[in-house]
Amino acid sequence: MGAIDTAIMVDAPSAVEATARPDWSRLVDAVQESGQYTTAKEAERITRIVLSALGGHVIGDERVELARRLPEEAARLIASQIPVTRPLTAPEFVDAVATRIDGATPATARWDVSAVLSTLPALVGDDLTTRLLRQLPSGYALLFGKAELAPAV
Repeated sequence: MGAIDTAIMVDAPSAVEATARPDWSRLVDAVQESGQYTTAKEAERITRIVLSALGGHVIGDERVELARRLPEEAARLIASQIPVTRPLTAPEFVDAVATRIDGATPATARWDVSAVLSTLPALVGDDLTTRLLRQLPSGYALLFGKAELAPAV
């Protein structure tokens, strides 16, 4: 792992703020690799769709922090969405994304959503990812490539 990757993965806000934002093309490349897309253009299209859908489901400080830690183009996609009045369950979220992708099935949409969301923890850090998952309904952790969070006892 390079110095830039290490600095970006640090969870301390001051370390993240001191590091330049990750590049949009780096995010798209990561999604292309994760989703095994043939072209960067396809990976970029899927990235835009999924981040736009996610933007309405993340609120408050976590939304601001997520936008700050992502590439500027991704931040705009997140920030430009109106918050939803009722958060979708993970399966409903995948189904909603499927309606935005021509020819998608629930299975291919789940692949696409996971290809994008599973790249985010390396960019935004595990602390923010955990906070995002606490905000979202149960079931999203697997889409982020994480084990499901267990409630505190």
